[in-house]
Parts: sequence; C-alpha cells; structure tokens
Amino acid sequence: MTSDKTTVVKFGGTSLADAEQFRKVGRIVAADFTRRIVVVSAPGKRFPEDTKVTDLLIACYEAAVAGRDFSGAYKAVCQRFRDIIVGLGLDFSLDDELAALGDQLRRAPRRDYVVSRGEYFSARVMAEYLGFTFVDPAWCICFHENGKLDDAMTRRALAAALRPLKRAVVAGFYGADSLGNIHTFSRGGSDVTGSLVACAIDADRYENWTDVSGLMSADPRIVENPRIVDHMSYRELRTLSYMGASVLHSDAVLSASERDIPINIRNTNDPDNPGTLIGRKRPKGQQKHPVIGVAGRKGMSVIQVEKVMVSDGSGFSAIMLDILKKRQLPFEHCLTGIDSITLVIRSDLLAACKAELLSEIRAELAPDYMGIREKLSVIAVVGEKDTETSDANVRVLMALTQAGIEITTINQGAGKLNLLIGVPEEKYEAAIRAIYGTMQTL
Repeated sequence: MTSDKTTVVKFGGTSLADAEQFRKVGRIVAADFTRRIVVVSAPGKRFPEDTKVTDLLIACYEAAVAGRDFSGAYKAVCQRFRDIIVGLGLDFSLDDELAALGDQLRRAPRRDYVVSRGEYFSARVMAEYLGFTFVDPAWCICFHENGKLDDAMTRRALAAALRPLKRAVVAGFYGADSLGNIHTFSRGGSDVTGSLVACAIDADRYENWTDVSGLMSADPRIVENPRIVDHMSYRELRTLSYMGASVLHSDAVLSASERDIPINIRNTNDPDNPGTLIGRKRPKGQQKHPVIGVAGRKGMSVIQVEKVMVSDGSGFSAIMLDILKKRQLPFEHCLTGIDSITLVIRSDLLAACKAELLSEIRAELAPDYMGIREKLSVIAVVGEKDTETSDANVRVLMALTQAGIEITTINQGAGKLNLLIGVPEEKYEAAIRAIYGTMQTL
C-alpha cells in the first residue's frame, strides 16, 4: 500500500534509551507507511538512576575545558552506543566518529559540537537500523554566526535536502552556520528540529513520540493521575509549554501552527493510544472543557511602580520598557493600570542587575512608589473557545482563596479563559492542586 502523505515522526530520549527502545521505534515507523522522515534525540535514561547521554557529553566538555580527566564520561558515551549497536545486531561501527569526538575533547573542545554528538550518533544508528538515508542537520539547519536560527534559509535547505529522499533520519537539536560551526537549540530542541522539518516539506502531520500518552492537564509530580487532554489548540499548548508543561518545546508549536500542521503527542511504550492531537480547531462533536490545563513556573520576581496617571500619554510605560531593553532584560508579563505598572521578571535574570535597575527606574521615572517582591510563581490556567461565558475564572480564583493562598498578581487574556496568576513560591504546589481540583468540577 502506498500513500502520497508524509508524517514526520520525532522520538525523544526515553524512546531511544537502549536497543529495545530502538526496536519499538522501528515497529512504530513500519506500522504506518506515511512515516517517512524520522527525527531523533540523544538516548535518555534507561532507568531512574541512569544518566542521559547529553548530560554525559556536557560532563565531558566541562572536564575537558577545565583540564580534568574526562575519560570516565567519554567511555560511558561510547559504551552506550556500542551496546545499542550490538543489541540491534547491526554490522555497523561508530568507532571512527567516537574517536573524532575524543580528539576534539583533547585538542579544542567546542561546547555545541560536543553536546550535539548524542543526536548525531543516535541518528547514524537509527538510519542504519531502519535502512533510511542519514541526514546531518549541519547540512540544512542553518544558523547565523551569532547562534540565531536563520529560519528562511533553513526551510529552503531542508526542503532541498529532504524532498528528493523517500525516507530519512535527521538528527535533532543542532545545525551549523556558514563556517561549519555547530550550534544547538535549547534543551528539548529536537522538538524544534522536528517541527522545522515538518514545515519545510509541508508534512501532513507531525508526531512527537515520548514516554507519556499525550499532554497531561497538570504536572503528575504534583497532581496524582491528571487527566490526559485528547485535543488542544496550538495557542493553548504554546501557553502551557512555555509555562512549564514539558512534553513539547514551545517553539516547535509555533512553527507547526504557522503551517497548520497537526501535532500528535504519542507514547512510544503505548503506541495504540491516540495521545493528544493539537490543531487550530477542535474536531466537531468533541467535548469542550472550561479549563483544559494548568502549568506554572517558579523563580519569579515582581516589580511594581506607581505614579499618578502613568497612562495619560506621557510615555511612562515606554520609558520603563526601554530601560529593560537597554539592559537586555526580558520580562515575562507586564500589567498596567491607570496609576501603576507591574513587571514579572525571572529572578535569576534580575539578580545580576537588581540594585542598578531599581536605581535607574527611580532616576528616570521618579515614581511615587516602587516595590519589589521575590520568590513568586506564575501559574497559567487555559480554557477552550466558547467557554468564556462560564464562571470558570471566578471558580478558579475562589478555589485559591478558599485554600488560603495569596494571589499576588492576576492577568486575564481577552476572549476566553487564559488566566495568569501569581502566588508565593512556597504555595505553588498547593495552588496547582487547588486549581486542578476545581477543574474536575467544571
């Protein structure tokens, strides 16, 4: 049976932890002829106390640049891949490539190159195992020399590299600039590679295979057995991913949404489970939920600046934001009122310049009041279209109040339920549980 459709499938580290996981991937790919392009991460943990290959490579690099012995971590990396190759029964060797990594570590280690080798080796083995063509993203994921992705060039290069191929395996997580220097995405960046590949070839679907059967409506480390979400919009997933839901990198969602490519989050260890389907619209006839998910981030600080009539056209807000821009200090959220501006900023980014920043705000804006509060968390609560007339937002806030949890900030998006709620960091888990408990009654 043949098909003109193409599905891009990306497998995360737990899906590639050992030879048996590789075999599961092989069965999944073989089960659907449209699964023509495979994107892989580096092997993850085989058991809870194990170490991810990427973390071993980071340890190699850090030891090498410090002039310490890196042989223990390096040998562990080599053994992981040799065990996978032997376990798959392949007549194939990575010894030359592994030796090249060792030489690089001894001579002039470059972090992005070293850290990217986990995906490179993984893709080489997977291509050999599946009988697919290996595609090195150094050829077609294009970065500027400053480490920023060249999105337009990447799409052209990926299309040129992949369209002539019937089936291919692409290493995730990295690319290269015009000088051949390797650059990596942030952790979880293989998701971004998968999404870029899907967009470049106009795939019909992008499947992201991991170790959970879809996106959970809350963090399972905080809430026991949270509900799996069957359908979700791109915007809802981007919000939850950005706020801490770790199934999919938020940048991967953006690329796919621009081309309206459905994303399907699936479980390698439970391949018959349909998982979570993400698209622009929920399929007709599917049940809508007033609250679809809750996620959050710790380590936030809030700066509040008050001055009478800051919104009267004086440019007060613009000056405030320009101060942050000049310092290259990003903010997470900005809440404005008639007489106040509230900025939510990551505490780790603020720490290095806190005193100087507050001094500059006082000098430039002469506020009537300025205060800072630290050790806060921000929680996102998202709901679905056509539920904006419900009282879900009120009930969420009431649940926090009844649980005795102080609400430090509130920001609500227009149109449908999209709350951003600030709470003290020590109350973060309790707040998540209170909100999730309310979700089950809506």
